[in-house]
Amino acid sequence: MAPDVWNSLVPGTNGVPDNPFLDHAFFLALEESGCASARTGWQPQHIVIAGADGNPVGLLPLFLKSHSMGEYVFDHGWANALERAGGSYYPKLQGSVPFTPATAPKLLVPSGDIGIKAALLQTAQDLAAQRHASSVHLTFLPEEEAQLTTAQGWLPRVDTQFHWHNQGFADFEQFLETLSSRKRKVIRRERRDALADGISVKWLSGAGLTEAHWDAFFDFYEDTGARKWGRPYLNRLFFSLLGQYMADRVVLMLAYDGETPIAGAINFRGHDRLFGRNWGGTRDVPFLHFEVCYYQAIDYAIAHGLAVVEAGAQGDHKLARGYTPVTTHSAHWIAHQGLRQAVAGFLDDERPAVAREQEILEHYTPYRRGDRTD
Repeated sequence: MAPDVWNSLVPGTNGVPDNPFLDHAFFLALEESGCASARTGWQPQHIVIAGADGNPVGLLPLFLKSHSMGEYVFDHGWANALERAGGSYYPKLQGSVPFTPATAPKLLVPSGDIGIKAALLQTAQDLAAQRHASSVHLTFLPEEEAQLTTAQGWLPRVDTQFHWHNQGFADFEQFLETLSSRKRKVIRRERRDALADGISVKWLSGAGLTEAHWDAFFDFYEDTGARKWGRPYLNRLFFSLLGQYMADRVVLMLAYDGETPIAGAINFRGHDRLFGRNWGGTRDVPFLHFEVCYYQAIDYAIAHGLAVVEAGAQGDHKLARGYTPVTTHSAHWIAHQGLRQAVAGFLDDERPAVAREQEILEHYTPYRRGDRTD
């Protein structure tokens, strides 16, 4: 599909997708680099519905998968259960942005027509039968899409992420004033220690991004990826293609010791929010991870008037840094009736457990009582 046609189906402002991960350029970089391909277990199967005039009216980004890696909504237990029962869980269909745990619409229908959205869901189910796939999974959905899928008989699942919310702060210090005195002192100390001994952080975007910057960041990314997953999901070409196709949506934050980059984090800028993604470093500097990933992201959001920083998957250590729990949503259609019933029961127990955990986490936010809004 042509980039302008794809992007015309994506919610946007002045022709620019509001969410950078729905931009055709992001998918193109993933697919052209080979990161999202049949070889890596992410075979593109995007669904497009055309209107009576032949023009596209609906889009569902979709992949045929041979594993459950790179998704951040974990179903390995479901796969093991079906395999033990003599069935085959893979392949499955995955409606998501590969390797990206950020909420974004998946039922892309500019008119908002519920019938077209329902048709996308039904087409995904039909495609599963054609591809001999066990199931279809739509992850990191907006709440309204999650409600629609539930109404269509899909199984709803929830989880927790940590986001920072801008209350119109003029600067970082004004944000700190909303925290308890003890938390303010801790954060100031962490920032001071992270940037001691001449360490500095630069924000790089657009024309300011060079291949040398990508070389440095890829070294950091590979180090973290190897330690966490054994093999990083993204290759070096992907980052070069990002620089070619959508450098103005990327905010690369690099920490320097003098002129030498020693750590970095990649962020993506949306219409009203900053999405933190990958981090890495080649030196162990106390609190530098918190500084580059969380505090610099807050600084950037304040400076650019962004409403939210989404800090990625997991990590309740983000709580003490001003990031608060929010609910994420996914939806699951499973063909095998026995597995479907078992998963439905599991999810019925899991949802209240997630809600209880969030209630507990709320008591540990660093904000003074009455100062937090989101």
